[in-house]
Amino acid sequence: MQEEIKVAYGFSSEAEVLKTVADPGLKIEFVRIMFTDILGRPMDFSIPVSELERAFAEGKGFDGSSVEGFVRIEESDLVIVPDPRTFRAFPWTYQGFEPAIRWREAIMFGDIYLPDGQHYPGDSRYVLKRTLEKMRTEFGLADFKCGPEMEFFIFPDDQNPVPTDFGGYFFSGRHGEIRKEIQLLLKKMGIESEFDHHEVAHGQHEIDLRYKPALEMADIVMLFRYMAKKVARMHNLYLTFMPKPINGQNGSGLHVHQSLWKNNHNAFFEKEAPYCLSAEARHYVAGIMHHAREISAVLSQWINSYKRLIEGYEAPVYVAWGQKNRSAYIRVPEYQPGKEKSTRIELRSADPGCNIYLALATMLAAGLDGIKNKLEPPAPVEENIYHMSGTRQRRTGIQVLPRNLEEAVRLAEKSQLVRETLGDQLFQKFLDNKRKEIEDYLKNVPEEYDKQVSPYEIKKYLPML
Repeated sequence: MQEEIKVAYGFSSEAEVLKTVADPGLKIEFVRIMFTDILGRPMDFSIPVSELERAFAEGKGFDGSSVEGFVRIEESDLVIVPDPRTFRAFPWTYQGFEPAIRWREAIMFGDIYLPDGQHYPGDSRYVLKRTLEKMRTEFGLADFKCGPEMEFFIFPDDQNPVPTDFGGYFFSGRHGEIRKEIQLLLKKMGIESEFDHHEVAHGQHEIDLRYKPALEMADIVMLFRYMAKKVARMHNLYLTFMPKPINGQNGSGLHVHQSLWKNNHNAFFEKEAPYCLSAEARHYVAGIMHHAREISAVLSQWINSYKRLIEGYEAPVYVAWGQKNRSAYIRVPEYQPGKEKSTRIELRSADPGCNIYLALATMLAAGLDGIKNKLEPPAPVEENIYHMSGTRQRRTGIQVLPRNLEEAVRLAEKSQLVRETLGDQLFQKFLDNKRKEIEDYLKNVPEEYDKQVSPYEIKKYLPML
């Protein structure tokens, strides 16, 4: 008879977490502390549960100089303090070669500090927390809720992006059971999904997560990436969030559905307004569109990201908005009577290889700037922009997203909004890292691959993302 695994999540205090890990019936022996480097890649280390109380009180020190984009060697010591509200126990038991050795693990996120107790300015999670606090104090808003669509490919291994099926959008394909297993395991950790299906490209899949407050959702995205990769690995397959692994096929996007809330009311909803979008929602859309080109390096942060953002593959290239237009940068899902809470916008340019904390913070900052300055969006575009002539595009004022990372970085480095959102230190280190990525790419890849995925990208990004 299979052992029943008890759930353990949804706590609000350190005392509740400590009581839970002390329960011998749960068999939780280790807690994994997770955070991201500047590129959004998961970093983690584990502590035995006997160390957790001390970690809450004092934090756990680590060497920040070994983490991409963190501190220099001469200032390497950092401290992470776990947040008890992020505690979730993994819903499986590990077993050693000695059958009597069985244990479970839990995972937590936290805040990173300097030794003097100040928030570490290079902590991506803190950047999002700081932007959310600005939203509350300066704009009187209570919440920023997000629901991302997670797209990914499943391949035989991390060296060769060979499709594992020839399915299409909602059609045929293999490995639907892997999508289900990912969702069921996440559900045991208190994470709900809304939808799953085969995507357009061969071997490509999508799982949509139920919307949550932005900080919690950013943590969930990190957990999703971990869980999805683990499930695929247990099936002797490889799952990747690389934006564009295959030439001639659609790439993977991270479409982020988002809305602002005030007094438990969706601030984006206004029943009698066009598209049922309130003035705040329109200003928010206008802000994101106004800053679209300069924030692109954060939402689409890899050389490979811009192999996805090309015409003909459903990825947004043009900065426009509409309701039924899936070639647009921002889409407004159609309002369904009685579902005011579902009123939202869908930003379609980001990809799942981004630093999710920085991406959500930057989206929010751009939208809030639109609200602050009462910007108005241009007229919506409902026709397929790919089929519009260049003259008509210019007449309608449609801008084009950066064509490559080099252009995106040049725009970002001039952006006061990106600098203020990321903070001076993280802003500079992010740009330095991107310049080095561009330099290495240009040394290794000829111009003929400007719009094609190169072997260099497969070697560099596929195992990493």
